[in-house]
Amino acid sequence: MYFCSMIKIVILGAGNVATHLFKAFNKSDKLSVNQWYNRNIKSLQSFKNEVDICDDLALLKAADIYILAVSDDAVQELSQALPFENKLVAHTSGSVNIHDLDKKHRRAVFYPLQTFSKNVEMDFKNVPFCIEALEKNDLSLLKTLADSIGSPSQKINTEQRQTLHLAAVFVNNFTNQLYRIGHEISDVKNVNFDILKPLILETAKKVQTVSPFNAQTGPAKRRDKKTIKKHLKLLESDLHKDIYKLLTESIQKTHGRKKL
Repeated sequence: MYFCSMIKIVILGAGNVATHLFKAFNKSDKLSVNQWYNRNIKSLQSFKNEVDICDDLALLKAADIYILAVSDDAVQELSQALPFENKLVAHTSGSVNIHDLDKKHRRAVFYPLQTFSKNVEMDFKNVPFCIEALEKNDLSLLKTLADSIGSPSQKINTEQRQTLHLAAVFVNNFTNQLYRIGHEISDVKNVNFDILKPLILETAKKVQTVSPFNAQTGPAKRRDKKTIKKHLKLLESDLHKDIYKLLTESIQKTHGRKKL
């Protein structure tokens, strides 16, 4: 039945993920966002002419799927508070177990493995979804949902998803913090951070075809002690020195020289 008619959706939550999902769903002629819920309705006022907005769980409309795009800590409590049962309810978290959803529902996960900023447009063909469901038909609906917004999807169990979420913190959140440190370091000497952007792009491009292990370069891998010593002397922040030392040690352990 999921392939014969428009899929009706209710979104719960008003953060970055919820906002981007609404925009993507709203563009598809195969999907219909029946309603958008948030406990603070002021967060949804700018969308009131595009969708029915609501701040009362008792007034939720009928839908094929209810998507909980809320903080990790709110998933379990919100799923328990939903005033119905035996409906398909999916959360969008990378770390929350599927079984944290209340068992009165048909439980599922619709996790977009991507970074979202509210005011940055997102091309959903670059947003892979990790999907999980306890029933086969529900898994089919999740796949159709992803297909309808042009996104790839893959069946991923909770343990795999949680591992992916951890890896994503390293390659996205931690990497972005390193960009921030690079920005601070260049600012100290009045160097425009923009000159580093082609290097950032080339580094990301390289790992599309080369493994991170083989792509590694730099003084830590070369064990260039003189350069490393100069860098540490240039750093004014003790925290930055500690990060530099830790990452240098990590690279050197990864690329340790083999004994002859």
